[in-house]
Amino acid sequence: MDTNLRTRIRAGDHHAFGDLFDAYARAVYNHAFRLTGEWSTAEDVVSLTFLDAWRLRERLDEEGGSLRPWLLGIATNVTRNTRRTARRHAAAVARLPPAEDVRDFADDVAGRLDDAAQLDVVRTALAKLRRAEREVLALCVWSGLGYEAAAEALGVPVGTVRSRLSRARAKLAKYMEPPYSRGQMTGDRTTAVGPIREGNR
Repeated sequence: MDTNLRTRIRAGDHHAFGDLFDAYARAVYNHAFRLTGEWSTAEDVVSLTFLDAWRLRERLDEEGGSLRPWLLGIATNVTRNTRRTARRHAAAVARLPPAEDVRDFADDVAGRLDDAAQLDVVRTALAKLRRAEREVLALCVWSGLGYEAAAEALGVPVGTVRSRLSRARAKLAKYMEPPYSRGQMTGDRTTAVGPIREGNR
């Protein structure tokens, strides 16, 4: 670069500054990348370096040779400032209260899917019962009626209620058995065929 270019840059000649950018942008980028090891940061440093060079153009000596040392000096300062700013930002973020944990709904969704699958099994099993068995099961198990009250509701003897309920429970245990070990009932499904509530007898 000749002295004339320095004079033009000092005078604010945009074309001369464009020539400066074309000549040294790559050198500034390489320098910034070597200092930071990050291509995106290096690109930011290039932009900031030429902004500072434009702002500081009047301090440029009119006499001298290559403008590369001048630009790399500015780039070095810009890199220091950029790193300082990044450290301050990181420190500020570290002082922020921790973000509130967002509850993971995966377990809820999985639980609902499991519940839906269990309900399908129960519905399928119930559909295999005789109507009279479903009725006594609904009255004694889900509605919580005692044998006498269920018998009154159905207009049948208490013994009939007992026998129908016994058959319904046995059939449900059989129909819902395939996903499980033979003879076992688990968890919520037991409530579908569980004992009558003692308080209502």
